[in-house]
Amino acid sequence: MDFNRRGLLKGAAGLSLAATGVIGAPAFSQASNRVLKFVPQANLANFDPIWGTQYVVRNASQLVWDTLYGCDDKLMPKRQMVESEEVSSDGLTWTFKLRSGLKFHDGAPVRAVDCVASITRWSARDPMGLMLKALQKELVAVNDTTFKWVLSAPYPKMMLALGKVGTPCCFIMPERIAKTDPFKQIEEYIGSGPMKFGRSEWKPGALAVFERFNDYQPRNEPTNWFAGGKVINFDRIEWIIMPDPATASAALQNGEVDWWESPISDLVPLLKRNRNISVDIADPLGNIGSFRLNHLHAPFNDVKIRRAVQMAVNQENYMRAVVGSDEKLWKKCPSFFTPGTALYTEAGGEMFKGNGNIEGAKKLLAEAGYKGQPVTCLVAQDNPFTKAMGEITADILKKIGMNVDFVATDWGTVGQRRASKNEPGKGGWSMFHTWHAGADTATIAGNVGVRANGEKAWFGWPSNADVEKGVDAWFAAPNLEAEKAAIAATNKAAMEDVVYIPTGFFYSYQAWRKNVTGIVGGPLPWFAGVKKT
Repeated sequence: MDFNRRGLLKGAAGLSLAATGVIGAPAFSQASNRVLKFVPQANLANFDPIWGTQYVVRNASQLVWDTLYGCDDKLMPKRQMVESEEVSSDGLTWTFKLRSGLKFHDGAPVRAVDCVASITRWSARDPMGLMLKALQKELVAVNDTTFKWVLSAPYPKMMLALGKVGTPCCFIMPERIAKTDPFKQIEEYIGSGPMKFGRSEWKPGALAVFERFNDYQPRNEPTNWFAGGKVINFDRIEWIIMPDPATASAALQNGEVDWWESPISDLVPLLKRNRNISVDIADPLGNIGSFRLNHLHAPFNDVKIRRAVQMAVNQENYMRAVVGSDEKLWKKCPSFFTPGTALYTEAGGEMFKGNGNIEGAKKLLAEAGYKGQPVTCLVAQDNPFTKAMGEITADILKKIGMNVDFVATDWGTVGQRRASKNEPGKGGWSMFHTWHAGADTATIAGNVGVRANGEKAWFGWPSNADVEKGVDAWFAAPNLEAEKAAIAATNKAAMEDVVYIPTGFFYSYQAWRKNVTGIVGGPLPWFAGVKKT
């Protein structure tokens, strides 16, 4: 970010929304403490947590839909909608009983058939779900409150699969909605979670509203990330979309909003000087930046060209663009796994310990026979992380001699377009940027980005047998040492194939008014337990 941009941000950051022309009404601070006004990381452009994997959709979905299990802050799965489960002695048959009192927002009870249909839709898109689908012999409702899942081989990580925070989560929907083709978006938003979605007030690009579901019965346990009692202390939660960080900063300082999910680092010093605002690290497990490549089409269907780009990457440049000069907020990450966790490895990632090799990359690109094809770069401008990384990437690609087609767009459009397998010049794409939460990348379980199972892989659709061999070894590992060996093999193979390019490890901030309490750090904003006085 250049000097003029920084100066403009700091100058505009203290203006009210009315002064900037965004609204003409008085400040929102007079609103009831039963209403929470939240500025999310990006626009909620679509709302189907199974169809796509955008974090902003997952974050909204946790209010509307519930899950069978939920992971706590130790990443351990706990019962959520499930009252009890039984596993046969051979590990092949799982029987699940739902807890009583579960209702959907339309008043209908949650039944076992709803769970069966929801699991079926989820398992068609999720990496762990696909593994379970391959082992599935039978998934049926026994009665209204009980369903049975029979497998051809044991799957010890069943509860983790059904309760992980990584996208897509196994959210439970009514049967009629869950029967929607998993590759098409749902059109009805009925869940059994603590909040109902205010579809009539939804204005993509401006506002999303969630209203209390009075019949929700939380578990009688303390809230802990996805686990425990999801007690929401608000009648209404408003997501106010503010892609301009200066506007969001001004709104928070003036009490027009209560909580800003992802303030940019340039404005954090200003926010910290405001005695009415708290600022803290959003997620103690951090994030891994991602430069995602399309393996289906030229030029990145050639591993030599992918390696040329990989060689040119200097993670320091990316991280300084994303979070600024504070070296406490970032580090180089020669890995697809979360630093500081038990399974972290740097196997095969030596190239990221340096500062990039532009000349070597130019030579390798020429040797690979790059023919000047346009590289369609989808760069979301309404998210500070993707915008910053995209600008660095465009510069790198031009320096090594690639023809850059820079598509400046919004995050919602990226979410739609990246699902296309068309050629880059025909509505498809060559690369996009995103990031993976540390809770997802701590193991292989939720680490969708590292998988290389072809058509079943995440957007970009990499295919590499050695990567998948390491994945299978991790799921079958009998102990921690075997898990570590499998993770190291996976990381090395994924680096060699350039499944994607990690751009570094970073922490991000969140900021909120001090009259809001109960906000905790984690891979997504947890609304349960938050209060406003």
